[in-house]
Amino acid sequence: MLRFRRLFPFISLRRKRPTGSGFGCGRGQPIDRYFIERFLKQHEHDIQGRVLEIGDSRYTKQFGGEAVNQSEILHVTDQSSATIVADLANAPNIPSNTYDCIICTQTLQYIFDVHAAVRTIHRILKPQGTVLATVPCICQISRYDMDRWGDYWRFTSLSTRRLFSDVFSENATTIEVSGNRIAALAFVDGLVQEELRPTDLDFFDADYELNIAVRATKAKTSR
Repeated sequence: MLRFRRLFPFISLRRKRPTGSGFGCGRGQPIDRYFIERFLKQHEHDIQGRVLEIGDSRYTKQFGGEAVNQSEILHVTDQSSATIVADLANAPNIPSNTYDCIICTQTLQYIFDVHAAVRTIHRILKPQGTVLATVPCICQISRYDMDRWGDYWRFTSLSTRRLFSDVFSENATTIEVSGNRIAALAFVDGLVQEELRPTDLDFFDADYELNIAVRATKAKTSR
């Protein structure tokens, strides 16, 4: 297992290619997933009842378990695992007030009309339902997504708070930010969680927002 002393070779402006491509997938756990899974673990009590997850159901299974009585998967194209094919920015085929929880990790950056997507999430949640979402701040382009439907946005804690608060209200929205210089440099270079120490990941530097997580709950009286 590599340790922090092994990071120094990649901190060089002369190298033109990263240590690992594709966020480090195939080499280990991508660094942003460390923060995403820590956030979901902290809020696993929200993952219950009827749950919609974007892309696949891995986090519904990992953190919801027996508390989930119905699991559904949304994808923008007709994938074999998808139970719903829809664009979050325009999804009239999804009924309103349907889900107790929506898990939306690393998705909103691929939707140009991100405001419409958040309004859809709010609409299809049941009153008192909760969305657990994550978005990137410091991050390379996802070439796979860029070439298919687009990679449009990177967020900050300020923009994420305003994006969700405008729909869910400020009191119903909580933002959690993770990142620091070491994690950001390693993530951009394609290093993975196993190549860092927990102490390299767990401290927070507000000037290096790597990943932003949001928990927002629909009001009891919402329609």
